[in-house]
Amino acid sequence: MKKVLFVCSQNRLRSPTAEQVFADRTGLEVASAGLNPGAEVPLSPELIEWADIIFVMEKTHRNKLSKKFRAHLKNKRLLCLDIPDEYEYMEPALVELLEQRVGRLLGSG
Repeated sequence: MKKVLFVCSQNRLRSPTAEQVFADRTGLEVASAGLNPGAEVPLSPELIEWADIIFVMEKTHRNKLSKKFRAHLKNKRLLCLDIPDEYEYMEPALVELLEQRVGRLLGSG
């Protein structure tokens, strides 16, 4: 079982959409979190420890994550999807982008 964590800023639009899209995939366990203090589910060291692969939506997320949680990122796969904050929750264009970018990296299933 591969544990996948999706991270964005507020955990309201992009990362929860990604979690929803990949929730029923065979062989995957998914979660999502946000880096900002007011995030729905704030990113924690425990979530990072839990994950095998961490997907961030933007380069700024990767930078913030690396600074704030450096000690917890050893041996973690950290991948940037380059998805800007311009989509609504479960917006079809966002779902399609996630399917393309994440699906290619994880393999379809």
